[in-house]
Amino acid sequence: MTSETAQKEAKKSDSMAAHKEAIITKTKDIAEKLEKLSKPAFEFVCVLLPMVVTMGNKINEAWIKLDENIVKSIIGFAFCFFGGMYPTLFAGVQAAEQGGRALVVQSIRELSEEATKIINESKKDDQETKSKKKLSNQEYMKDKTLFVLQKMNPDKVNNAFRNMYSVWFAVISVLVVQFARTIQMANSIADFLAKPVDHYVKPVIEAMIPPEYQQWTPVLLTWSCKTLGMTLAWTLASIRVAFASSMQGGLMLSRSGLEALRKRNIDLGGMIPSTHHSKTNLDEYAAYVFAALGFLFQLYFRLSPPFPLNIFMFPFHMAEWSLRYGVMNASA
Repeated sequence: MTSETAQKEAKKSDSMAAHKEAIITKTKDIAEKLEKLSKPAFEFVCVLLPMVVTMGNKINEAWIKLDENIVKSIIGFAFCFFGGMYPTLFAGVQAAEQGGRALVVQSIRELSEEATKIINESKKDDQETKSKKKLSNQEYMKDKTLFVLQKMNPDKVNNAFRNMYSVWFAVISVLVVQFARTIQMANSIADFLAKPVDHYVKPVIEAMIPPEYQQWTPVLLTWSCKTLGMTLAWTLASIRVAFASSMQGGLMLSRSGLEALRKRNIDLGGMIPSTHHSKTNLDEYAAYVFAALGFLFQLYFRLSPPFPLNIFMFPFHMAEWSLRYGVMNASA
């Protein structure tokens, strides 16, 4: 080995060592910042979680008291105007209806009761022991972790999570079969793009990336092709689901809505007949209108809820992508 080569190797090793040192330093800084946020975050959860549980219980009580036709109208409206925006979520709800939706609701209720009980006892513990306010963030989180482990009912929590996982696995199994064509299309698009990307895009990426990081180029390109294929495949699937769900939801909305109005003797100036929907064609005509409006609404907003609905429906968006990830991961 010549002296010039040895110098290059030494510079390379020094550069790698400096890079590792920088990563370690940055990791420590992030850990310290997270540690400072741990105590306020825990206190925020203690305030937010009871409010969420209370609101959820009130919504559930109000939902149970609703008339059957009103419930079907709301479900029909959701399918008609949002079915294509959350295709796997709506399919998952339908699968869970047969695979244990009531079990999931019961498990969530038990977990919320357990969490509420622990939070209330934690507040009492903080009031009784004022010295805990002087603890550092690390000591405070350690103390709270041990407190939660002491007060938690492990059997109840374990059974709840086990039931939820069982239903999740059943739902994912159904969705894998239901969206098998979408998964196959995503893989086909990724394979189709692999060769032109390798021929035209790879040289450009390698010219932009430093030599010591070029071993990541094939991995990045492979995942980019898969991501693009998955995006295109799910977009086409969402359009297909939007068309089908708008018709299904429109018919459900029209029939249930007309029946709800008829039971309340609301005829809208004689427009709504007093007979059952099976003896009139008004529900079909209304279903055509609702289906067209629902499908055009979803296409106009590009299969994504508009502002400010996207803020309120963010949890549904997260659930949708969690199910998509579960389906893709299970199929792989």
